[in-house]
Amino acid sequence: MGWLLLVTAGCVEIIFALSLKYNQGFTQLYPSIVTALSGAGSFYLLMLALKTLPLGTAYAVWTGMGAVGVAILGIFLFKESVDIYRLISISFVIIGIAGLKLSDAY
Repeated sequence: MGWLLLVTAGCVEIIFALSLKYNQGFTQLYPSIVTALSGAGSFYLLMLALKTLPLGTAYAVWTGMGAVGVAILGIFLFKESVDIYRLISISFVIIGIAGLKLSDAY
């Protein structure tokens, strides 16, 4: 259950980070509401996941999911760079997340 909560928290974290771009310094009402709700929801789900998962693993996975998700969506939504170094770097973060998940199994 902890991992399900953590993955959900990571997905909500991606929504939170993207909404920061759209709220334009909290000058846009609806994106600002999304920012507040998704930020609180992501932290809450992370907090629940921490009841059963190690802090270091959970926090690293949560932030990694957010970073990878936002980097990938940034490519599609904001036409950010798609150079090979960026893609390799994103891959390393994904490998790190998978490694943390596998290390938790032992």
